[in-house]
Amino acid sequence: MRKRIRLPQHQRGTTLIEVLVAILVTAIGVMGAAAVQLNAVKFNQTAKFRSTAVFLANDIADRLRANRTAALNGDYDIAMDDDAPSGTSIDVVDLSEWLGELALRMPSGDGEVARDDRRFTITIQWDESRLSDTREAGSGNLQSFQFITEL
Repeated sequence: MRKRIRLPQHQRGTTLIEVLVAILVTAIGVMGAAAVQLNAVKFNQTAKFRSTAVFLANDIADRLRANRTAALNGDYDIAMDDDAPSGTSIDVVDLSEWLGELALRMPSGDGEVARDDRRFTITIQWDESRLSDTREAGSGNLQSFQFITEL
């Protein structure tokens, strides 16, 4: 027959408290890991939008170079918030396709092509309101990328 060991009265329930503390620590750790993963996904998407902005700026810059004469004449000049032009000329088709890609690939994506003699400033703007909690107060949700090229 086994001998029963009696614990002193003040030792009873100690293992239950230890288990509850271990569960609490584990739960906090899992919640922290989930928060890190969520932020990683958000910032990965931000990086994707910035890469897309670089790609689309290069796209319109290549179109400007391909139709250099029209670009230097100001046919590619378009301001932010302007509607896509309509028509069948090469410059109109280029701008329409470019603005369509901006709207498709970027949240509230828009673009501008500004000319100063032979120097072109291409600005791409998009909305990153998903990350407003991670920014300084009053910094705004609109992000922009500028690309400057010369023909």
